[in-house]
Amino acid sequence: MLFGDRQSKGRTAEDHALSHLKAAGLRLIARNWLARTGELDLVMLDGDTVVFVEVRYRSHSAWGGAAASIDRRKQHKLINTAECFLQQERRWSKSPCRFDVIAIGPIAEHPAIEWIKNAFDS
Repeated sequence: MLFGDRQSKGRTAEDHALSHLKAAGLRLIARNWLARTGELDLVMLDGDTVVFVEVRYRSHSAWGGAAASIDRRKQHKLINTAECFLQQERRWSKSPCRFDVIAIGPIAEHPAIEWIKNAFDS
């Protein structure tokens, strides 16, 4: 089980997500990329596709769980931040892009990871 404050729980969830994505063949471009519009948890490369990954951890499934927490407002914020990323990181600006969500349930020895590819469109 995860212990500690919210930030350390989020970091541990991101570590699990990153390991899972790397094992699936994706490469890390950036982690915790910040802009005035928000933060991108993970930016990965899947072949030639830039993947903006939102990692969500929930210790319980009340209120719909981790995946359900990506509402329209959060999607809009992620899209705006991804646009900032592509403007600043020009080498990726012509690449196809997608938005994935990694939803992580309560973590024991092995976390329950749900990878939702193309979770929403920009």
